[in-house]
Amino acid sequence: MVKQYLSELQRVTKVNVSVLGSWNNSKQEKEESLSEFLEDLGTIFSHEPWIQISKEGDSKFWSCSTLQKRSNNHREEEIILVYYDQRKVMLSCLHPPLDTAASTAQEAEDASRLSAIFDTVAKSKVLFMTDKYDDGPIKLTHWQSDGVEASIIVELMKQASVPACMLLTFLLSLISGACKSRMLKFWPLSFLWSKLSTCEQLAHRLQHLQVISSNKKAQNQTQLMRKANIFVSLLIDVALGILLMSWLYRKNRIGHLADTLIPVADHVAEELQDLLQWLMGAPAGLKMNRALDQVLGRFFLYHIHLWISYIHLMSPFIEMILWYVGLSACLGLTVALCILSDILALLTFHIYCFYVYGARLYCLKIYGLSSLWRLFRGKKWNVLRQRVDSCSYDLDQLFIGTLLFTILLFLLPTTALYYLVFTLLRLLVVIVQGLIHLLVDLVDSLPLYSIILRLCRSYRLAAGVKFRVLEQQDGKPLRLLMQINPLSYGSVVQTYRLPTYSCYPKDSWASLCKKLFLGELIYPWKHKGEKQD
Repeated sequence: MVKQYLSELQRVTKVNVSVLGSWNNSKQEKEESLSEFLEDLGTIFSHEPWIQISKEGDSKFWSCSTLQKRSNNHREEEIILVYYDQRKVMLSCLHPPLDTAASTAQEAEDASRLSAIFDTVAKSKVLFMTDKYDDGPIKLTHWQSDGVEASIIVELMKQASVPACMLLTFLLSLISGACKSRMLKFWPLSFLWSKLSTCEQLAHRLQHLQVISSNKKAQNQTQLMRKANIFVSLLIDVALGILLMSWLYRKNRIGHLADTLIPVADHVAEELQDLLQWLMGAPAGLKMNRALDQVLGRFFLYHIHLWISYIHLMSPFIEMILWYVGLSACLGLTVALCILSDILALLTFHIYCFYVYGARLYCLKIYGLSSLWRLFRGKKWNVLRQRVDSCSYDLDQLFIGTLLFTILLFLLPTTALYYLVFTLLRLLVVIVQGLIHLLVDLVDSLPLYSIILRLCRSYRLAAGVKFRVLEQQDGKPLRLLMQINPLSYGSVVQTYRLPTYSCYPKDSWASLCKKLFLGELIYPWKHKGEKQD
């Protein structure tokens, strides 16, 4: 009857079940007939050796013995009893070591054996999560953490989430279709979509919503944790955005911010005018080329005048613009931060223009001087082969090259000073925007659900196990307690970190310094292409 029930159970649950031995939970001394019955069970089931586990009187421990009927070797085997929390091992996920290249073959083999133990226990989860306690001769459930009522609530929530996910998927498909329409692929809209960080963040969050609302079931633990991390990240992001929005609209802070913005812009413009007046004189006692200095100074002063006029023209509408922009905080704190970064970019657009003008003039002189220096050495840059080749020049070419080299060399200090000042101002703006985007990337990529799970239920994220000796006596089996080693917080972040977008070029420090020295634009519109002479 037991064999028939086990075969039926194996067919329903798809879990291989076998009888390894017998156990007796009676606190009284075992009767002789009961002992013989438990030993005779070994003849019914073909497992060798036959394990017998029984309670040791009033002790909290179990005794274990083995019986080998088919083997001629009757020597006593060493027995080790390992106690562990079956529920924790069943619900935990064992993570392999991150540095697999540095691990030895023995460590890899031990990790695979431990992983096999966790997988074996996890496969029996269906036997322990069933609500049938008394059906059949064998109890299938040893524990139930939250009770049947909690399970019913979870199932009702699952059923209610199906139409909500279907509606959200339909809405997201409409939004995604609108974003992929041809209207957004034309020049002005496509340019703004690719350069504004707000649009990039909205597209990133749209992908997250599509992942969450997908009706495709997670195939493994990694996909399940990714969905949970995205959901918690979105939830906290929106909650922080709503808190920010409630703070902005309380006590007319939007109006105070709009009233402060115009004086700040005027003060920045006045400081830039004073800086240009200083550059048009004798900055730090340096003797500049007066004609070029006056031309560049007046050119930049005219741009500042245009910028001040534009700011005062927009001043009646700034409060209304900020009022509507504040409503975007309901989409999340990251969207509000990206809008702040874009507003900062628009408010400092004149500084960016100064930087571009100075960088272009400086870059033109640097590449002109390098080309003329090759002319003196009888070399030239081969555009087709992308290399420096030998070349013979006549006397007229050398004379013209000498004149141009002298002119560019004496005009270089004036241009380099303007370039240096406006590059420092531009770098200051880029650093502020970079800090804002670092905060956005932190909110987007931080696996908050995994961190909370590690904090509240550390056994769910297992890095390994450790053993503690419970009892060690002569004539008795060694008793060990197996405990789960949780994954460290750094490993949790490294394992489950969410991918993010980045609107900044990923340059090394050496590449960045080289671009600054040559006058190439570092952010955000220009990327280095092929070298031209």
